[in-house]
Amino acid sequence: MRDVSISRNYADALLALATKANAAEEWGALIHAVAGAIESDLTLRRFMEAPQVSAVDKRRILAKGMEGKAPPMFIKFLQKLVSNRRQLLIPQIATAYTDLLDDAAGRVHARVTVARAIPDAERDAIAAQLSKALKKTVVPHVNVNAQILGGVVVRVGDTVMDGSVRRRLGAVRAKMLGGL
Repeated sequence: MRDVSISRNYADALLALATKANAAEEWGALIHAVAGAIESDLTLRRFMEAPQVSAVDKRRILAKGMEGKAPPMFIKFLQKLVSNRRQLLIPQIATAYTDLLDDAAGRVHARVTVARAIPDAERDAIAAQLSKALKKTVVPHVNVNAQILGGVVVRVGDTVMDGSVRRRLGAVRAKMLGGL
């Protein structure tokens, strides 16, 4: 839990810097690119984890590697993470940063499960209905799962809206068995 709050604090600081630079979305892409590189590149991850490599060397190599690819203030932010020995939190900071951007934009992400693939127009209609119901812009992430038989299951955070045929049939079955 401690890492979550630390990550959130660094994400807050990064968002403040990005807002000041009028580049919140761009910096979000940058922090996610760095996080993705750390997660996917074993050599980079080991370098960032290595206690035998000094923070000074890590900061110098980061600056050299990012030069011309990111704003100087963003590079300084990464170097500060290294100085504070928080560089392994970069993936969590990236996630927290996205959450902050979504909150600021009034945007939520919904996992939408359907029984069959749906066309883009239907996906957009589901997003529009959810946006109206939740009074926020909904970004749908559609998954196909034939086991729900039909209908739709929507998850937004901890809230589940289950309009699946499978659930409805289960409710009918429970009523029928309850009446015996």
